[in-house]
Amino acid sequence: MASLLLAIIYLAFISLGLPDGLLGAAWPSMYPQMGVSVGSAGIVSMTIAACTVISSLMSERVIRRFGTGKVAAVSTLMTALGLFGFSFSSQFWMLLVFALPYGLGAGSIDAALNNYVALHYEARHMSWLHCFWGLGASIGPYIMGFALQGGSGSWPLGYQIIGGIQAVLTAFLFFSLPLWKKDIAAESDGNPPVHLSLREIFAISGAKQLFIAFFCYSAIETGTGLWAASYMVQYRGISESDAASWAALFYFGVMLGRGISGFVTGKLGDRKMIRIGQIVILAGILLLAIPGPAMLVCAGLLVIGLGCAPVYPSIIHSTPDNFGRETSQSIVGVEMACAYCGTTFMPPLIGLVTSRISMALYPFALLFFLILMLVMCEWLFKVKNREKAAMQK
Repeated sequence: MASLLLAIIYLAFISLGLPDGLLGAAWPSMYPQMGVSVGSAGIVSMTIAACTVISSLMSERVIRRFGTGKVAAVSTLMTALGLFGFSFSSQFWMLLVFALPYGLGAGSIDAALNNYVALHYEARHMSWLHCFWGLGASIGPYIMGFALQGGSGSWPLGYQIIGGIQAVLTAFLFFSLPLWKKDIAAESDGNPPVHLSLREIFAISGAKQLFIAFFCYSAIETGTGLWAASYMVQYRGISESDAASWAALFYFGVMLGRGISGFVTGKLGDRKMIRIGQIVILAGILLLAIPGPAMLVCAGLLVIGLGCAPVYPSIIHSTPDNFGRETSQSIVGVEMACAYCGTTFMPPLIGLVTSRISMALYPFALLFFLILMLVMCEWLFKVKNREKAAMQK
């Protein structure tokens, strides 16, 4: 039963990843038809992410009332409705309206499943969980690239295909609801979850550093995925269809890296995996910034994806150990909210800067957030090391 439930969780994360690369892949074809600037993609992304922040902060209450299974199923349904709405949007304001159900659907499922796996499964399962997210996220741009082969006006077909897949996954998740009916005491493992206010959460030592690190990681991940195709089209002179497909290399790198991470994270530990990931991201950004053939851009996106792979799941998996199992759902909910704040505010800022000045600044914006994330992670590790040393005295 546990193995079947884990398979369901993996399936849910495929559905969570499927739409993530679509906007960036389709935007070079969408924005001329909408009559808006290239930087307007950041407004759509910001709207989606703002809704996920709201639902992430509410996730503990929602999950406590309805259960993880129902939250996963309903959230996937809301995402499907948002995607179908995108496909029928002929004006920019319509995209913003349908961004609401998509964003609200994403936040609670993300917080619920991440905390569930962090509490009940080994680190390798957390890596593989996010590997399945990468699978969904890498498939999405390829589907959009296939749709765009019919011309720049074919982007609605890409959204319709992904929306249809989401609808099927929704039905599957609703049929799986009996699998989620487990004893609450067994789930808590003798540590009943404790509800904390935002003030209490931010007062915990190391929490601020953790949340800033999540903010920066999300800025890197979303910024890379959203602007990769536009960078290739505007700055490197690559065709729209090729750019849409090649942008998927970033998500493929994330998927591949998380698949590999699952086999080694148990031996290396969460902290080493985070540090290794940050070094690899740096190498990818350098490849992206070097002038040269298109293959350098492709290699850079792939390497950045490989570097991103272990960072996110390793930070989440270490949350119960760093902050306590009974408070982990509260912490993870705010982690997701801070991550989506990075998604909300930073990609539009990157879009504004690159559209006003030059798309050549795109890799350097990613570098800034990488450096800040590295500093916050090392600060967090130092704080927790001091706490453990004090407890051992």
